[in-house]
Amino acid sequence: MGKLYNSDAEALTRRNRELTILNVIAQALNREVDLSQALHTTLARVAEIFDLQTGWIWLMHPDTGEPYLAAAQNLPPGLANFPRRMQGWCYCLETYEAGDLEGAANVNVVTCSRLKNLVDGTDGLRYHASIPLYAHEKKLGVLNVSSPDWRQLSSEDLRLLHIIGDLLSIAVERARLFERSIQLGAVEERNRLAREIHDTLAQGLTGIALNLETADALLESEADPEQARLAIGHALGLVRASLEEARRSVMDLRAAPLEGRSLPEALQALADSMSDAKLQVVCDLPENLPPLPVRIEVGLYRIAQEALNNIRAHANAQKAELILAAGVGKINLSISDNGSGFDPASVPAGRYGIVGLNERAKLLGGALQLTSALGQGTLVQVSVPL
Repeated sequence: MGKLYNSDAEALTRRNRELTILNVIAQALNREVDLSQALHTTLARVAEIFDLQTGWIWLMHPDTGEPYLAAAQNLPPGLANFPRRMQGWCYCLETYEAGDLEGAANVNVVTCSRLKNLVDGTDGLRYHASIPLYAHEKKLGVLNVSSPDWRQLSSEDLRLLHIIGDLLSIAVERARLFERSIQLGAVEERNRLAREIHDTLAQGLTGIALNLETADALLESEADPEQARLAIGHALGLVRASLEEARRSVMDLRAAPLEGRSLPEALQALADSMSDAKLQVVCDLPENLPPLPVRIEVGLYRIAQEALNNIRAHANAQKAELILAAGVGKINLSISDNGSGFDPASVPAGRYGIVGLNERAKLLGGALQLTSALGQGTLVQVSVPL
């Protein structure tokens, strides 16, 4: 009975130790999203916990499948001073690639082929434990740990190393996904910047060009000089507005159009700036609209701006109407005009104005519907869930 009690107590002590080790490593890895730092953190913890002097981690390149040394700790001089010896394939990597790493929990202690034929600079190292790293069936790499006074690791230690390998594999996958998300975020940000430029500077320049062309045509036809002066004055106003928008965009592309104003106030100011003798823009805006997330306010403003610029440039309309309405759990925006209209099915692929409208609606999690026909004007409707 006493022996059984001692055995149970030892097993409990061992299990508590294992859980403590795993908790320490899991916490350390959970704090890291940088892949290199996560690998070095794991090596340091494993060396400390198992009293192992040296360790290194091989990872398989996600594109080429070739192994590369991703992290190392306390390499012996024979390897640290000769980087070429830590390049390319070796016995344990070839064994891992072939799926033949065996032993407790698929962990094996093997003779290191990189150290085997070295006389000096090994610090007494000859063997290492190889812990395979997998993400489901995908091979990620190998964790190697070693010590000069190598002893045969117990099955419990090997099993624990295997679990640590699983934790490390998760950290590797998470770090790579994080890196990919940053890359995708950079692509999305570039697309957003392209839309911002199109919605502000490019549209402003288009308006300036149209007004200057109008003034030029009026002067050539010897029309009333006052009409030409008005067109030139409107072009100058657009120049000033574009310059101010460019300055603000440098500081904050997202907040510029709504700075110090509510969405209805910004939309009314936009409508006023777009109205002139040729096009009258009227608004139907709620008086007490509750505050919306900034990204939704900016997105709806840009959609309205894009649609009104399209009307001015292409619709030959005399009147446009902008309506903003709050529904149950959603916000609705519509922009209509009484212009010449068009056949949506015949719009050339990649027409950026329409593409930009759809992209903005999707980025807001909403839906955009465009209705138009020749001679019947155009209606753009956007619904965004809150």
